[in-house]
Amino acid sequence: MEITKFEHACLTVEKEGKTIVIDPGDFTTDFVMPADVVAIIITHEHGDHHSDKHIAAIAEANPEVLIIGPEDATKKLKKYKTHTVNNGEYLELEGFNLDFYGGKHKVIHPKLPKAQNIGVLIDNQLYYPGDSFSVPNKSVDILALPVSAPWLKLSEAIDFMQTIGANLTFPTHDALLSEAGKSVTDRIVGDFAKAAGTIYRRIDNESITLE
Repeated sequence: MEITKFEHACLTVEKEGKTIVIDPGDFTTDFVMPADVVAIIITHEHGDHHSDKHIAAIAEANPEVLIIGPEDATKKLKKYKTHTVNNGEYLELEGFNLDFYGGKHKVIHPKLPKAQNIGVLIDNQLYYPGDSFSVPNKSVDILALPVSAPWLKLSEAIDFMQTIGANLTFPTHDALLSEAGKSVTDRIVGDFAKAAGTIYRRIDNESITLE
């Protein structure tokens, strides 16, 4: 299984020639279309995770692609093949095993609408929570950790990382950070990662391979 991180919160996961794209949003300006996309997972409806342009391009190149997400997201994409998921559901698709967790986006402000959000665990290895800190009921090898957002306190991200206890943690959801901001965040989170026994490192525009 090969994982590639693009700008902000977009990931691709490739296995045996099949690819899943996760959260191709408006902030992902460096997205490169992978081959044979079988699914797009949209964790929630917000534009930084859900770009109509990216979705249309992927669907044009892969007409049978299945778009997976909470109802908030899938109801806006009815012209495509969609599958709505909720907390605790499991889906097997083209050799990928997908477990879904959560249900609610973290609160930005009590007066703002509360979006649905679903995290995904792929093949019991990679966990990406979307805009939440929902904890799966299984162990995790690799954690995609949100580190910057209007809804996020870095202390909560650190606590979440320590709770998950993955072997490798990499930062995501970070388009709001300058290069200096990324450096400061990485230093603080990295120090806590060492104490938690997880390796913390950036994989921006880089692929990592799991056996």
